[in-house]
Amino acid sequence: MPTRSPTLKEMDELVAFLPKFCQEGFVPVDRWGGATKGPDGVLLMPWPEYDPLVHQFVEVASRECWTDFHYVSNLADAQSQDIGDVCRASLAQVKTLLTSFVRGERFCDGHWASRINQGHIRRLLQRVSELRATDTRQGGSKERACVIG
Repeated sequence: MPTRSPTLKEMDELVAFLPKFCQEGFVPVDRWGGATKGPDGVLLMPWPEYDPLVHQFVEVASRECWTDFHYVSNLADAQSQDIGDVCRASLAQVKTLLTSFVRGERFCDGHWASRINQGHIRRLLQRVSELRATDTRQGGSKERACVIG
């Protein structure tokens, strides 16, 4: 079931996180909890306690307009098309990658922090910004050079 495309306002709302994540000294994890033994001697595995900004971003990125319900199969397709640099990603592929990001924390504690620290989310947001700037609803062209540092 495909989801609707984001509106220009929803694209702006997501892209608004870009300068915040790029801010000097931004760290996505406030602290790591756990890594202690419980009263029964069982080790509690560590988990990240995220900066509230990360939770706000995930809340926005989790909205229906950014969700790809078939992200597992679509992620394999996206990876086979080598969009690792995200530069050529379509809006549908961006939605696939965002869904993978959001859901990844369920399977790996610290996934969000890793993707933010590695610049993956910065590149995705830059791509959304480009797609927003070239959106034909505003009379822009579909093609545009992609510069991602």
